Amino acid sequence: GTQGGISNGENIVFQVAFKPTATIGKPQQTVDVDGNEVTLEASGRHDPCVLVRAPAIVEAMAALVLTDHLLRQRAKS
Repeated sequence: GTQGGISNGENIVFQVAFKPTATIGKPQQTVDVDGNEVTLEASGRHDPCVLVRAPAIVEAMAALVLTDHLLRQRAKS
């Protein structure tokens, strides 16, 4: 954890949220800019869920942010 921006030696704990994937592999009913009903069907390779990769993504981003703060602190002194 941190107290006043200083590590107290405890684990750093935070919550994470992911937005749903924007594209799925099945046709969807929607409307175009003119208000006409259309069927949207995406082609290509799309991941149905990023949850499998989430721990690696969160760990990498946490390391990046902590390193950034460390370098900022060292630049001040």
